[in-house]
Amino acid sequence: MIAGLINLIVYLLILGILLALVYWVLDAIPIPQPINRIIKIAIVVVACLVVVILLLQLVGGVSGDLRLPKVTQ
Repeated sequence: MIAGLINLIVYLLILGILLALVYWVLDAIPIPQPINRIIKIAIVVVACLVVVILLLQLVGGVSGDLRLPKVTQ
């Protein structure tokens, strides 16, 4: 269980860094406002879904053919 929590923390850190990088790149590149906002919302929704799936894997709620890294054995 401890190894699963450590893996979850590492995955959440990586996801947070990638999300911050996407936000920084979108602010650095001059994209028109409606498209910029749509991209940011889509990235946040995908990141939230990944976090929910990783948390469900930790408690044993999800199994199957999801192509995400396994938090627990």
